[in-house]
Amino acid sequence: MTSTISSTGTTSTTGTTRTGTRGEPVNPGNPAVENTDASVGTAGRGVEKADTIALLERGRTLSTPALRAAVDRLAAPMDTVAAYHFGWIDAQGNVADGDGGKAVRPALALLSAEAAGAAAEVGIPGAVAVELVHNFSLLHDDLMDGDEQRRHRDTVWKVHGPALAILVGDALFALANEVLLELGTVEAGRATRRLTTASRKLIDGQAQDISYEHRERVSVEECLEMEGNKTGALLACAVSIGAVLGGADDRTADKLEEYGYHLGLAFQAVDDLLGIWGDPEATGKQTWSDLRQRKKSLPVVAALAAGGPASEQLAELLAADAKSSDFESFSEEEFAARAALIEAAGGRQWTADEARRQHAVAIRALDDVDMPQRVRDQLVALADFVVVRKR
Repeated sequence: MTSTISSTGTTSTTGTTRTGTRGEPVNPGNPAVENTDASVGTAGRGVEKADTIALLERGRTLSTPALRAAVDRLAAPMDTVAAYHFGWIDAQGNVADGDGGKAVRPALALLSAEAAGAAAEVGIPGAVAVELVHNFSLLHDDLMDGDEQRRHRDTVWKVHGPALAILVGDALFALANEVLLELGTVEAGRATRRLTTASRKLIDGQAQDISYEHRERVSVEECLEMEGNKTGALLACAVSIGAVLGGADDRTADKLEEYGYHLGLAFQAVDDLLGIWGDPEATGKQTWSDLRQRKKSLPVVAALAAGGPASEQLAELLAADAKSSDFESFSEEEFAARAALIEAAGGRQWTADEARRQHAVAIRALDDVDMPQRVRDQLVALADFVVVRKR
């Protein structure tokens, strides 16, 4: 039997055998917790891992030309800075084949068009718009968080300065709406409304995230609300925007958004695990990166809510950290000690369980959408990919 923390912060006891959305056994492993490629939930029915990678590559391949064309509209030097951020050139302006990210959002946008019975290509403007908003947020977040590395190289603000990082982020945000509205259709207007709502929620989430760094205590509910805004809202938009462009009604788009929202919470829970225990070689970030930034991420919040000796010791350390003037000089051992306390208090396991729970809720939302079985299988496979990953 294992002890876990509920979403209300209470402790409950569950057996070690878990079941998926249709009663099948679930491997409790998660690569953010253990080195395993085991799938979760309804994983892999009709879609192999190689096919999932192909879906992501399709999203990248179909959306990148339109994304490049949008970025080319920017005035110099913003076009060059944006190209560096996307990995198309290096810091010296030479053509590069950098890591452009996982491309989950473009893949979802194309699949959502197919879920509505349209061709995948109908979702391309939506894929581009969502990707532009996502990267607007990355440019600003890196600066606000002081992150010096993203995707295994220096961040834009580190290379080109804070002013250009802000300007390019703003420009990408404006381009996102331009790409949609220039379609001139009723569906484009509906899609833009969904994008602007998601963008506002994303910004709300970032504001909450920053404010929580300066608080000694944040509830599990507050943390989930913040992560639902910061990550869930845009993923929800990604998986509905293609369907809207393809003519889907609001009910269908809303159910797809429900899938995307809970998928976003699962995605962020895994990110939170990787933000503390991820391998820097895989994540492209420093060891203990979220602890260095004093983030109140799910493992931390769950550990503080658990009670018990490890939780109380962690609370004392974090309270002292908040008042420390030399936090940046902490040794690796000091960060490792805090990570060990989070794990001992149950925060690591709770977060891994929460990722699986949100994954299951996301999959159940698909049951209410009339779509081709092939598309449903691919959406399930992408959900599995989000939870079972190392970066």
